Amino acid sequence: MKIVATVVAACLLVSHPRGAPTAETAKNAEKSTYNEFSAASAPPAVPYRASQLAAKATARNATARNATAESAELAEKKNYKRVSAVSAFSAVAFPTYAKDIAPLIADRCAMCHHEGGSAPFSLTTFNEIKRHAAQIAAVTRKRFMPPWKADPLDGPFVGQHPLSDAEIELLQQWSDAGTPEGDPRELPPARSWTEGWQLGAPDLVITLPQPYTLPPDGTDVFRIFAIPIPTDRPRFVRGLEFHPGNARVVHHANIRVDPTPASRRLDAADPAPGYDGVIARSANYPDGHFLGWTPGQVAPLLPDSLSWRLEQDTDLVVELHMQPSGKAERVSPAIGFYFSDVPPTRIPAMLRLGRQSIDIPAGESHYTIDDAFTLPVDAEVEAVQPHAHYRAREVRGFATLPDGSTRRLIDIADWDFRWQHVYRFVTPVKLPKGTTLAMRYVYDNSPSNARNPQQPPTRARWGQRSSDEMGDLWIQVLTRTDQDLEALSRAFRPKVAAEDVIGYEVEIEKHPNEADLHDSAAMLYLELGRYEPAIAHFTRTTALKPQSAQAHYNLGTGLTMARRLDAAAAAFRDSLRLDPSYANAHNNLGNVLLAQGKNDAAIREFREVARLQPQSAGALRNLAAAYAVDGQFPLAVETIDRALQLTSSDPIAGELRRQRAMYLQRRTDPPRQ
Repeated sequence: MKIVATVVAACLLVSHPRGAPTAETAKNAEKSTYNEFSAASAPPAVPYRASQLAAKATARNATARNATAESAELAEKKNYKRVSAVSAFSAVAFPTYAKDIAPLIADRCAMCHHEGGSAPFSLTTFNEIKRHAAQIAAVTRKRFMPPWKADPLDGPFVGQHPLSDAEIELLQQWSDAGTPEGDPRELPPARSWTEGWQLGAPDLVITLPQPYTLPPDGTDVFRIFAIPIPTDRPRFVRGLEFHPGNARVVHHANIRVDPTPASRRLDAADPAPGYDGVIARSANYPDGHFLGWTPGQVAPLLPDSLSWRLEQDTDLVVELHMQPSGKAERVSPAIGFYFSDVPPTRIPAMLRLGRQSIDIPAGESHYTIDDAFTLPVDAEVEAVQPHAHYRAREVRGFATLPDGSTRRLIDIADWDFRWQHVYRFVTPVKLPKGTTLAMRYVYDNSPSNARNPQQPPTRARWGQRSSDEMGDLWIQVLTRTDQDLEALSRAFRPKVAAEDVIGYEVEIEKHPNEADLHDSAAMLYLELGRYEPAIAHFTRTTALKPQSAQAHYNLGTGLTMARRLDAAAAAFRDSLRLDPSYANAHNNLGNVLLAQGKNDAAIREFREVARLQPQSAGALRNLAAAYAVDGQFPLAVETIDRALQLTSSDPIAGELRRQRAMYLQRRTDPPRQ
């Protein structure tokens, strides 16, 4: 069974230190964030007066208010001057650590807040939690923690377990009451947190060849690493488990795969491990699957039917968001692979809505982008992942069904660049053919946006660095059949390619001398059938890299597609002058010469390809075709027979046999001398 996956150009945030928020901006933005609370904010140890407890409770809960007032009145009648926190607590049934707080913290916080975890401090004991009680109450009241940005009414999503209003009130009451410990016999069973492999022993573990050293100071760092995956054959992957290597400073990771050497070259060009810049266009989600990591989350293993194919000689492209700690930190993530021996039977499609024409004037507080796509087939939405940078404020995705009804997919009223998740539906959302998927994002580039990385604000355009802006909504869907998947891919690919062209032109305007940007834009133009702008970009690359045989080869390819054959032949000859062993250039020059009727010259080029690639059945097939064009059918048959000896692949062998039968039918004349 042949399954074709949707291929989209991956476009993901990449930070640049020049544009990340300053420390002052970050401080103003989030005065309530974790690291700005100190032990001094812990609740006072002195006991509360009963009347003080009653006053605090009055502001929150009518039931507690009445009970506390009665307690206070009773205390005064008995002429008590002070009441201990524990006795007042008992009178009004305030929460205790053992019975109420410990289970809540263990369930919602401790997966990150444990010794060696990704959070900056542990919350697994009474003394640890007591020390941070006021801080916990403050950040939960503002819903800064636990980090769950989606509207609770959306989903339900896997792992969706935000604190309820009642639970937030419980934490506040416990802090106000002086953090009573309660009866230790009511404590839940202690939980153990292991830093080992949560999904079991991996089949393969890869790490950085050399650890990266994060500087001690400065703003957030985004770094991209291309890590070779040592496999000797194609494998099927059920899942990944990511270990950050230094949980103190690694905030999250975005992960792609690159079957080409493009990402590896970018990494190698930087003397330090990894590189700072733009993710290569060839680095994508594999077979429509989200890959990534946020603290406390481990994606479950996929069933064999939904595994994804990992080709040999592929690199894992890992983008890390890191936060300096005040001292130099070594970072060396490890990624565990879990393989299956069974090929997938279903492959999802990854759809990306978004705009790459973002251009927000300085001071604009309500800049909006919209995008939409109508499904040509029935589909099930499995998961969504919104993405934007610091200026985004509202992030919304929704589906409008053919009957006019609307289904919300994701709604984030207070977007925070630092907390990005893949939101996977517990039950996939079934959408019929004709449903329109849509997104709408709102940005604030005014001084009032404390998260704005530029103060005073400046013009903000689309770009992959976090100092720029982006606006994407990735939507993972499953179709009913392979034919539906192919139809969806055909319908969607031109849309995303056209949007990517806009983004590359924006990047080229900012970085006109980056040849890789010109090449990527040119390839997209070729895909869209817009040959002249493709040729212009390839020409620019040859000017930037005049000694690159590949640059001249690419130009020749664009000229060939535009049917400018004389110029194409000249470009291929320039490529071969720089690299006489460039087999693809010989092959494409041979095709141009055949189209020009220069059969003898074409045959010489195809013979050279066969000499350079003696084990290539494709090279012999092309040579046979050239012989046939020239009327040399006996030589064509002989060459096809040689090709058949080199391949056992049924599709290729079948095509070769069809060619051979055709040449035999036309073999009426002796070969030319």
